[in-house]
Amino acid sequence: MSDSDKPLVWLRGEVTTPPLSTDARREAGFLLRMLQRGERLGMPKSRSMRSVGRRCHELRIQDENQSWRIMYRIDEDAILILHVFSKKSDQTPKSVIEACKEILRRYDSL
Repeated sequence: MSDSDKPLVWLRGEVTTPPLSTDARREAGFLLRMLQRGERLGMPKSRSMRSVGRRCHELRIQDENQSWRIMYRIDEDAILILHVFSKKSDQTPKSVIEACKEILRRYDSL
């Protein structure tokens, strides 16, 4: 990591094998590294999540037989990891969105 890279701040969740496959974990690490270097990711690897908040997005990782999502926010000084979850339907569960909003409320109030 160079001095100009943004650190990852894990507020909730982790990327481990298992439950992610080794390939999915590597892809997640590669995409997170791109974000740390200031690269902007778009579809199909990342999409904006305005329902969570400004500067919030979700990484989209396709595993062998399921989809994983990593919710994150891009701050000036860091990439905040808000949640890691397996996505089982087309829409992000309201419980995940609300949990991410609460995590950000707490973080921003510090």
